[in-house]
This record gives sequence, C-alpha cells and structure tokens, in this order.
Amino acid sequence: MGKTLVLAEKPSVARDIGKVLNCNKKGKSSLEGSKYIVIWGLGHLITLADPERYGEKYKKWSMDTLPMLPKKMELAIIKKTSKHFHSIKTIMQRKDIDDLVIATDAGREGELVARWIMEKVGFRKPIKRLWISSQTDKAIRDGFNNLKPGKNYENLYRSAVCRAEADWIVGLNVTRALTCKYNAQLSAGRVQTPTLAMIVEREEEIKKFVPRDYYTIKGKTKEFELQWQDNRSSQTRTFNKEKAEKIALKVKGKTGEVTEVKKAAKKKYSPALYDLTELQRDANRRYGYSAKKTLSLMQRLYENHKVLTYPRTDSRYLTTDIVATLPERLNNIAVGPYAKSARQVLRGKINANKRFVDNGKVSDHHAIIPTEQRLSLGELTSEERNIYDLVVRRFLSVLYPAFEYEQTTVNVSVDEEIFISKGKIVKAKGWKAVYDNEEVLDDDIDNEDIKDQSLPELNKGDKVKLVDVRSVKGQTKPPARFNEATLLSAMENPKKYMNTDNKELVKAIGETGGLGTVATRADIIEKLFNTFYIEKKGKDIFPTSKGKQLVELVPSDLKSPTLTAKWEQQLSQISKGNLNDKKFIGDMRNYASKLVSDVATSTESYKHDNMTRARCPECGKYLLEVNSKKGKMLVCQDRECGYRKGLAKVTNARCPECHKKLELRGKGDGEIFVCATCGYREKMSVFKKRKENQSKSVNKRDVNKYLKKQNVDEPINSALADALAKWKNQ
Repeated sequence: MGKTLVLAEKPSVARDIGKVLNCNKKGKSSLEGSKYIVIWGLGHLITLADPERYGEKYKKWSMDTLPMLPKKMELAIIKKTSKHFHSIKTIMQRKDIDDLVIATDAGREGELVARWIMEKVGFRKPIKRLWISSQTDKAIRDGFNNLKPGKNYENLYRSAVCRAEADWIVGLNVTRALTCKYNAQLSAGRVQTPTLAMIVEREEEIKKFVPRDYYTIKGKTKEFELQWQDNRSSQTRTFNKEKAEKIALKVKGKTGEVTEVKKAAKKKYSPALYDLTELQRDANRRYGYSAKKTLSLMQRLYENHKVLTYPRTDSRYLTTDIVATLPERLNNIAVGPYAKSARQVLRGKINANKRFVDNGKVSDHHAIIPTEQRLSLGELTSEERNIYDLVVRRFLSVLYPAFEYEQTTVNVSVDEEIFISKGKIVKAKGWKAVYDNEEVLDDDIDNEDIKDQSLPELNKGDKVKLVDVRSVKGQTKPPARFNEATLLSAMENPKKYMNTDNKELVKAIGETGGLGTVATRADIIEKLFNTFYIEKKGKDIFPTSKGKQLVELVPSDLKSPTLTAKWEQQLSQISKGNLNDKKFIGDMRNYASKLVSDVATSTESYKHDNMTRARCPECGKYLLEVNSKKGKMLVCQDRECGYRKGLAKVTNARCPECHKKLELRGKGDGEIFVCATCGYREKMSVFKKRKENQSKSVNKRDVNKYLKKQNVDEPINSALADALAKWKNQ
C-alpha cells in the first residue's frame, strides 16, 4: 500500500501536521511516517514567468513591444527557492505516492500555492483538501478526519489564476508603458493605484479647504453646564458672531425653566469580533503598529504559538459548529488578567445569538478568536501579547451582556432661547467590565458638541439660573489625513470614492471587501511606501510629488475602486462556477491594450522635483532624494541602474526637547542625531556621554545595550543592503 503526500504552505505548519500524523523521520525537505509524507512550500515556489520568457524583445523596456499579451501564460520556478522546489519535486514523483492532500492556507492564494507546484511538477494523482481555521493538534486531527474532495476547490483555483494573470497583464503593461513614456520608475496596478488616488484626493480636499469660524454658546449653573441649541434647526453652532454674542448677553444671569426632562433606558452591545482589517486598525490606533506588522504578529500567534485562529479572514462572525467549542476556549484563556472575565462567562449560559454567530456571514473562515490550546502568557513577546490581548478581550466581550445606561436629556428655556444638557447613569457595565477602566476602541466614536456629565435630579418646571454664559469661538476643520488605520477602513469600504451610479457595483465592492483582500492590504500599503508614492509624517500619510504626478498620468478608470469592484465581482463568480474564466482573461487582455494606448497618446509630462546635484557613482545620472519609512535615501532615477544610498535613518532614540524620534545622519566620527521636528542636533559622541551620565547606576554594557536597541550602531548602508538594492521595477 502506497503513501499519502501532504503539501503544507510553510515548514512550521508542516511540523505541526507531521507531529499529528506521526511523521517522525526527518528528511531535508520532508517528514515521513508509515502512512504519510509531509512536504512544504516556502509560501509561493512558483510564479508567472517574467516577460523576458516570451522573447528576447521583452528584455528591453520599450513602448514598441507593448502591449505584452502572451497566448498562454507560463509558470516559472522562483529562483531563490528553486533548490527546495526540486527537492520536493523528487518526492512528489516517487512511485509509492498514491494521492495528495492540499494542506496550504485555506483560501484563494493558498489554493494557488499548492496547485501551481502540482502543475509545474506534473502531478496527476488523486487530490483531497484539508480546510481548517486553526493549527492546533485537535483542529488538524478533525480536519484529516473530514477531508474534502479536491474537485470542490477547482473553481477557487481558477479564480486565483485569473487574479494572478489579470494583475500581470494589466499591471506589467501599464507599469512598462508609464516607465517608458516618462523615463521614470513608475508602476501602477488595479489595487495600489486607486488606493494612492484616495490619498491624493484627500490631500487635494485639505488643500482646497477654507476654514470658517463658528460659535457655540456655553451656559453654566452652579451644578451643571448647558449648551445653546437653535430653536429652528436644532444646531448647536452658528456662523454669526454677532448673533452668538447677542444671545450670550441676553441670557446671562437670567433664570430659566426646565421645559423637558427625557429619560431613556439604552443598551449598547459589544463591537463585533475581529477580522484581520479591524484588528489591524485597532492595533494601529492603540499601538501604532503598521498593518504588515500586525499581520506578522498574528501569523506567529496562529502558526508558532497556536493560540489564535487563522488571521487572513474577512468575517467578524462564527459558524454554529464553533459554539460547542466555546467553553473549552474559555477554560484555556482563563489565566492572568482574563481569568475573572472568562470564569464569569463559564458560570452562566452562553447565549450564541446572531450578533456573533451567523453562518451566512462566514465565507472561507470565521472571525479571529482564541483556539482550544492552553496558553502560557510568559511565552509571548510584549508585541505578541498586545495583539493577543486585543483578540481575547474582544472575544470575551461578545459573550457578555450589553452595557446598559440611562440617558437623560434636559431642555431649559431662558428668555425664549433653548439650552440643552445631557447626562448618563450607568446601570450595568456589561461587556465594558472586560476592559476594566481601559479606553474601548469602538466604531461608535462620539463627536457631538454636547458631552455627557453628571446631572442633579431635575423635573419639568424647575427653575435654573445661568451664573455664567459665554460665546466660544471654534473653527471648521478640513478632512483628516489618512493614517494606516483610516486608510485600511477606506480600502475596506471605498464606496464614496467610486465614480458610479451603478448600485450593483457599489453593493459588489461592499460584499467582496473593497480594495484588495484582508491578506493583501498590508502589502499594498508597504508597496506604496517602498515605491516612494507616499510618506509618513508622525502617524499621518502624505502623497509625495511622485505619487501625485502618477495619479495624474494613469488612465482615469484605473484610479477608481470601480475597476476592482468589477474584477472582484467576476472573480467571485468564477470561484462559484458561474462565470467563464477564459472570458474574464480575454476582457483583461483587451483592457490592457486600451490602457497602453491611453498612456502612449497622453500629452502629460513627468518632472523629478526631488532631484539633487549629486551624481550616481554607477551611471552618472543625478540622484533623487526620497523619504522611505526608515529615513532619507538617495536613489538613482534610472530604472535599470537601481543604485540606492541611505542618508538618514529614523531611530528609536528620542529628542530630549520634543520627544519625537531622532534621525541618524552621517558616518564614522561625523555621525549626528537630528530631530526633523524641532531641529535639535547632537553628535553621536555627545549622545553617548549624555546617556552615560543620566544615571550613575548605568554601566557601559547597559549603555551599549540601549544603543543597540536604538539601531544606531547598524550602518545605514551594508554590502547586503547595497546588493539587494539592485532591484528592477517590474
């Protein structure tokens, strides 16, 4: 009897599966047992071939060779992991292999990872699919007891191929067209370009915004505060300064009468469970983590520690089959700060209601929750602990009852002017008890002018005297710049940026999750930083001149999220077997031809306005100064040269005057810390001396340890970094 081959996506997952399947014999690229052989990818081992594969003429970037539309898209082995591919290929071709279980990530890209490896190897034996949402031994065991037929996922594979081929056909053609036309390193794509366009559009709104002065009228009694409200419009602001001052003067020192006291019992339920995007948003708001960093931490908690479920999910709900596992999950998180809350839930009856359990709102994977694995908090780093804490508290909070309070609204009439006051009395903390006294990151942020306060017992007809009234000047504010948290929100729900009246498309982009997927959004944002289309100042994201110009240069429909809505709608149909994949690719080929033609006939021009007078040591052209996420750099304007040199590196060392992060500039004895915010400057030698003098108890080793932590001893350029910098814009 032959053996079953199991193909995992990564070595760590393969080890987990191998342990459950008793595969104890370790090979270079496999784990083998009496019944199973487990092999793994290193993520993707196979990709679509570069344009050069389709002919010598494509080696040179030229408008004359565009559009590039190969008759059949070919696959290529990724060079840096080719040894590993050939190693597992040998195993896959063994005669004693009867069948194969695909055990890559349970999603569109995971399907592509496995199927492309199988296609390149020429594997034709029977296939089954492991489809699980956590990496615990129990989940793996249950999954192998419930393997799905491989044919069930063939349409998912087709949609993944269509996504990859469409991105190649459109992205590479437009990138080459823009780069050749304007002689600059420019790239475009169906997700990155509309994302960039949203950032540029927001910057334009801010630039055009003209602030207006407005006035509110605040009143005070001996016990509480009130706010004026317009009789007709119910607005609490007026843009008429004279009117505000006149009302304040009219009512000051007067006694008014309580005309209405409204008391309403209110309930507020916990925010929904986390999907990846919501978790990335909260981690950015609370800890300043980038979307990519949060995904990386989540991946470790899922794969290495096995304490959280699959991260790349777009659902905030659970399926009914998970409900029976909730007590076990609660028992295993009942440690440390979560013990009291978890035991409280376990003492009662778990109410699995539609607020968090809904099969219809789960596609591939349910929301992120703790697994049934027992946890030791001491094994987590502080950053992993932060992400774990967010997920566990959110999980506990949905199992708690509502936060209940009584909302009191008081209207007071003073000389025919209405003043209003609001108060809140907490009746039951409910799910907010899970967060102790911490601020709860909530979708429902209160931006009202009238704030809650403690109110005395008031009844209709009571008299109240305004001991003080004043007119307070305010100013309307422009829209806020995007930070990573708000950009993720806009990518997830870009309806307002869609230039269409087609309700079906607007609905489609809502259903398909907006721009990109939960798995790709972090990479898209990083790519925009790495190609210098956007830069960060504090937490705010600004478009660079290069980014603004690119949005002007690309064909208009590539800037709108409408394109992605159409594509995702069609890809979803392909995955369900309701749309022909050949037709989709045919449409993409026609679309790429149109885009290349649009670029070729454009009369726009591109200008490097960040050019320095320093010349590239390799090709002699003038270098461009750019702001990367890690600091200032000089890069060669020539795409084929690719020279890069670091000028300044952002460190973790703080400015002693304004406490912002310091930049490290210069080399050797000339190394100097500079604060880009307030201009503070300090030589490295002075910085070290200051750190040594801060505490007599700090020894030299501690100081060196501190400096190492700041990343200031690491050279801005290294041989490896210089070698890696020889990238070519694809």
